[in-house]
Amino acid sequence: MNENIAYKINRLGGNTDGVSSDKNFVENWQAIEFNHYLYDKDWDVYGIDAFYERHQDLYKADSEKFYTDLLEHYFSDHDFAYGQYFFRNWMFTPFKENTEDYNELDGLVDEDQVKKIVQGTEMDFICIFYSYGYPDHFFVCTTDPDQSNPTVYGTDHEVYFDEIESKGNLETFLDRFMTKEEFRKVVTEYLEGKLEK
Repeated sequence: MNENIAYKINRLGGNTDGVSSDKNFVENWQAIEFNHYLYDKDWDVYGIDAFYERHQDLYKADSEKFYTDLLEHYFSDHDFAYGQYFFRNWMFTPFKENTEDYNELDGLVDEDQVKKIVQGTEMDFICIFYSYGYPDHFFVCTTDPDQSNPTVYGTDHEVYFDEIESKGNLETFLDRFMTKEEFRKVVTEYLEGKLEK
């Protein structure tokens, strides 16, 4: 995993203390920890109106405390569907014999079909993110030729691996997510715009 990726993960609030140059991509990804969700830059302020309605007195009395509470709420392990992305690190090995997932796609998706799109010697995968959008699963091939910055692929539960799309390399893919500071700026501009009306 290259230094730019580790830096971006840290900026997004992830812990990369277990990442090491002598580990392969899977080992490094499974060593990363997030204790909160992520939001992409196309996020549509889901739930902000309701949060404001519940805390508008605080907003008027102490806007700094309001935003601190808002960030703690959104960047936590909550049960609300706010359009967030979930960090994942589980393996998916549908074409590898003697694994739990072997033959899961049998009769649905052919390995040769996947190889036309995915770069790698073996079609074993690690899921790196899940979301509420389309596609909702994002994977990296464990044998991607660039272990320092592999390609990310998207697929959806309704067409699982029958439709796969390259999302670019991981370093570029991570650019879609907002830091807490960027998130706050989006919410601030939204609320200020709404309250001026």
